Amino acid sequence: MIKYAIVGNIASGKSEMEKVLEEHNFVVLDTDLITHDILIDRPNVAQAFSDYDVFEYGKLSKDKLGKLVFSRPELKEKLESIVHPLILEELKSAFKVYSDEPFLFVSVPLLYEAGWEKIFDKTIFIKADDECRLNRLITRNGYSLDYAKTRINSQQSQAEKVDKSDYVIENNGTKDEFRQKIEEFIKSIS
Repeated sequence: MIKYAIVGNIASGKSEMEKVLEEHNFVVLDTDLITHDILIDRPNVAQAFSDYDVFEYGKLSKDKLGKLVFSRPELKEKLESIVHPLILEELKSAFKVYSDEPFLFVSVPLLYEAGWEKIFDKTIFIKADDECRLNRLITRNGYSLDYAKTRINSQQSQAEKVDKSDYVIENNGTKDEFRQKIEEFIKSIS
């Protein structure tokens, strides 16, 4: 099995790549979904952040938690120190489950920040200009300009990630143009 990490800073197009790969019947995992399950199913995070206004109707609010940790780097580190080992545990389990598949694609937005590149065989970086990503965050997520900039600036620069990646797919155009580039990538590995 060849394990591909799909990497890209926020609003770069990772989800669209996942969709196209799934349409071609590849196994695709998303660490954002794994994180979501961890936040909901495991009490560790709720307990660690019980002194903060991150709850809504008695449950941990992903939005409130995100706004808190992206405004306070020390709390972002605290969250990652809890969540990253649990995600890694889930990934290693998935590698065993899907070991008979020829390819496994895993969307890992923070691959390089977490230092997980060694557990993958290849990395695919989805690159989109900051202006393009900023517009997507404001339009798609309803973020304010300041919060969108905070989210963009919280990640390692794209230039650093491009240099570390095996494949780079640009996503500054239309959805159809991006899908065509993904199709070309699929043909190149098949």
